[in-house]
Amino acid sequence: MTSNVLIVYYSQSGQLKEIIDKTTAVLLQDAEINLSTYKIEMEEEFPFPWDFYSFFNAFPDSFLQKPHKIKRIPADILNQKYDLILMYYQVWFLSPSIPINSFLQNQEAKQLLNGSRIVTISGTRNMWFLAQEKIKVLLKTNQAKLVGNIALVDHTPNLISAITIVNWMFSGVKKKMFNFLPFPGISKKTIDESERFGNILLHSIKQNEYKNLQHNLIDADAVVVKPFLVSVDTKGNRMFKIWSKIIDTKQGNQRKKFLKLFYYYLIFAIWIISPLVNLLYYIFYPFNFLKYKKQIKYYQGIE
Repeated sequence: MTSNVLIVYYSQSGQLKEIIDKTTAVLLQDAEINLSTYKIEMEEEFPFPWDFYSFFNAFPDSFLQKPHKIKRIPADILNQKYDLILMYYQVWFLSPSIPINSFLQNQEAKQLLNGSRIVTISGTRNMWFLAQEKIKVLLKTNQAKLVGNIALVDHTPNLISAITIVNWMFSGVKKKMFNFLPFPGISKKTIDESERFGNILLHSIKQNEYKNLQHNLIDADAVVVKPFLVSVDTKGNRMFKIWSKIIDTKQGNQRKKFLKLFYYYLIFAIWIISPLVNLLYYIFYPFNFLKYKKQIKYYQGIE
């Protein structure tokens, strides 16, 4: 019996496409899996590499989850019924990227997602926790059922990864800064090893059984939760909510002025606030052990 599986994604740098190729390699080789791919295309594409203004100007719409217009979903994709949809996404400014937000709020996509089983696969720097919560809300709104989640991250220390990823986004070149810092983004080793998740997905598709899928993915380290980063993500969301609402009301030179102020705030947050949160995390860890244990269990899950 043939199973129809759809890949939905948006990628600028190509990193997410590499993840797709690894995690679906085993599905592509199976004669009983009919694998289709839909790449989200924007009516007005975002630049890559980014320039300063375009990058930070995307912040308010991204965080506030304002959809942009996407090109029509091909009829052959819309008219097919899928046993499983694999949705690959990135995080922009602690929220799902504008393209994936736009897709999830698109009328055609609602038709596609209604009643469908979804596995989310994110490729991020390190903070995906609250972005995934926002994805859950949009999937529920579309009456889709989340059956699994995989979170691939950059394992480089937080401060170093912040430097290398920005250099990559603004240069468009994935290289070692100063010839000694690690390559930006998710490591080749992590991407290569993500092939193991394909076997787990294949088993569930073949058995048409998804009840234990997330449990099996967790056993394979598909979702690693660090409470320190959950704390940074939570605090960052609070501040981003304030900044995004302020900037969203500004136009012209006033907007540029506030975007620059936001840039300086980010530098302060990354280099001063984040290390302080990290220090407090370790100091109070014994007192918050049970809380962190619950956090890990929750964010590893799909409820």
